[in-house]
Amino acid sequence: MGTRRPLVLQMVHDPTALEPRCRFQEEDSEEYGSPMVLATAIADLIKQRTESHLRKIQAAVSSKPIVMRAEYAHCPNLTIIDTPGFVLKAKRGEPGSTPDEIRSMVKSLASPPHRLVLFLQQSSVEWCSSIWLDTLKEIDPTFRRTIIVISKFDNRLKEFTERWEVDTFLSASGYLGDNIHPFFVALPKDHGTISNEEFRRQICQVDIDVLRHLRENVKGGFNEEKYVSCIGFSCLKKYLESELQKRYKEAAPATLALLEQRCTEVSMNLTRLDSKLQAASDVSQLRRSAMLHAASICTNLNALLDGAADPAPEIWGKTTEEEQIHSGIGSWPGINMPVKPANSSLKLYGGAAFERVMHEFRCATYSLECPQVSREKVANILLAHAGRRGSSRLTEAAVAIARAAARSWLAPLIDTACDRLAFVLQNLFDLAMERNRNNDSQYHQNFEDMDSYVGFLAALRCSYYKFVKELSKQCKQIVRHHLDSVTSPYSHICYDDDFFSGVGSVANSTCRFNHFTGVTSFDLADSGSALEEAQENLPPKDQHHMTPPINKGNDSKEVLRESQLTVPETPSPDLPSDIHGGKKKDNGIPNDGGPRKRHARMAAYTSRNHHNSMIGADDMASKSGSSYSTICAISAQYFAKMREVLIERNAPSALNSGFLTPCRERLFLALGFELFAVSDNKFMGMFVLPGAVDGIQNERHSLLKRQKILLSCLNEFKNISRAL
Repeated sequence: MGTRRPLVLQMVHDPTALEPRCRFQEEDSEEYGSPMVLATAIADLIKQRTESHLRKIQAAVSSKPIVMRAEYAHCPNLTIIDTPGFVLKAKRGEPGSTPDEIRSMVKSLASPPHRLVLFLQQSSVEWCSSIWLDTLKEIDPTFRRTIIVISKFDNRLKEFTERWEVDTFLSASGYLGDNIHPFFVALPKDHGTISNEEFRRQICQVDIDVLRHLRENVKGGFNEEKYVSCIGFSCLKKYLESELQKRYKEAAPATLALLEQRCTEVSMNLTRLDSKLQAASDVSQLRRSAMLHAASICTNLNALLDGAADPAPEIWGKTTEEEQIHSGIGSWPGINMPVKPANSSLKLYGGAAFERVMHEFRCATYSLECPQVSREKVANILLAHAGRRGSSRLTEAAVAIARAAARSWLAPLIDTACDRLAFVLQNLFDLAMERNRNNDSQYHQNFEDMDSYVGFLAALRCSYYKFVKELSKQCKQIVRHHLDSVTSPYSHICYDDDFFSGVGSVANSTCRFNHFTGVTSFDLADSGSALEEAQENLPPKDQHHMTPPINKGNDSKEVLRESQLTVPETPSPDLPSDIHGGKKKDNGIPNDGGPRKRHARMAAYTSRNHHNSMIGADDMASKSGSSYSTICAISAQYFAKMREVLIERNAPSALNSGFLTPCRERLFLALGFELFAVSDNKFMGMFVLPGAVDGIQNERHSLLKRQKILLSCLNEFKNISRAL
């Protein structure tokens, strides 16, 4: 019968089945239904399942097979796949691609090399017009595993009158080659209401009638020596039995090995399920196995941090560019050029990748110069300092600008470095798992058992990621604290005696730009005339314009000339006068008896160092004539000093102790506290889901049935192999 779904007929030799017992496999499971005997009921069920499935998927053909199991005493252990027949064009209402879909399905089912191909074609089709031979040649070009059968041969007999006509047709007219001989069969016309014994007798009678017709009704008969073994259903049956026996002999060793392997696999799966069922009731043993597994993961993580070459870095490692892409962090903030540290093209992981990111962080930080500050920002800072008394206003303004720049530009780099280092550590979990699987340690058997507990492994991964994320958060806070310390007004970094030793040759100059206390002494405008007017020792071009307004009470008072101006004497450091503005020390409140405030000490320290070492920086302004350019130059050097102290002294030790030390000393404790310091019910939730025990028991029951079938096949095939 024709169908639009493959029919898989599993023939099972059962000596007790004197009548064929047919059972169909359920559509959505591997279970088989009740036995069926009537051929009409079997045909109706095949038709009903085909139509129902095609309606469900809205298609004209489907590759999902109908599986029927036939148990009979007079059949071998054999599987027959009945494919849909080839069609030239689709039926009305079917998609135009139906012929191509059928052709593709047949080729897919017939392609495995261990399958025999039975090609069935009606005798009314001429060899020259058999378009399906091309498809057959694509499947089996040499016809080594193909058996060609021409059906309804009795309908063609009346067309033969001469011997050459019969021999030409039987030889396939040279289309198949000299060594390929098809079989020509005919079946009884009516076999729907007769018994199997009567049907077999009628088949033999049809074979006799066909041979009699060829011998008596064809002039000259036919070449019996060459073609008599290819005519009749009995000859086809005999050839198939001999071919199957031959194939059985050839495949017996491999088949026995495969059956034994399948039986072993099923036994191992049953043992695994039994262990799961036992573990579901033994919490202490499960806790012990889980702890050993977590301890081994931590050990392998530490080994990777200390330096390892297993697993292969070529496969598991990452380059700098791959780390940036996979982490989703991208380039370093505020840096336009790509940062290429040493060994950036090598695939690294673990401690090597950690150190490379540290070096990349240093390269990125040193490639960042002090950002350009607008004149408005400089004016807002500098002019605010101008109203204060003292001689270091220019330096203090530059320090303030450098501090703000360091905080705003170095802080994002710190966060990026911590995120990149955290990614390197998180990436180690998969490597530790792989290393754990390949490690021949004393816990190897436990690891194999734990691999099947997906819930526990997921919880272990989440706990590790959480631990690394918390380390990253703490490291950001620690390094940010170092940044705040470096940029603090109380930091001594900017007041080292040798900081500005190389800034010009004006360290001993007594002419200071900051002596002018008025706001107009700082000209930040971007113009040549303004710069020229800002020079201290040049007389103004317009005396009248630069002269302050004359009071009404002093109309007769003459404006002093430049030669009449009195230059204030520079106070000696030995005098007890106040450094900042010449103000005498207030002795009204004695402070020798108690501790001085930190602010007062820092102010004195700052003022002393300003007079000793920063005088050259302030004097640069008097020489250059541009407060803006001077402040930018000084702030750039302050910025470089802060950056150097942070990167060379503080950040490396903080990041190493913040990331690596906790991983080596506190990782297992943190994981154990989160995973194992819980109640038994919560702990078992990582291993056994609600209803999981029932699912395991159902799977075990199915495996037991499969094991029974495989053992039966194995024993029977052993007996058959001995008889071959």
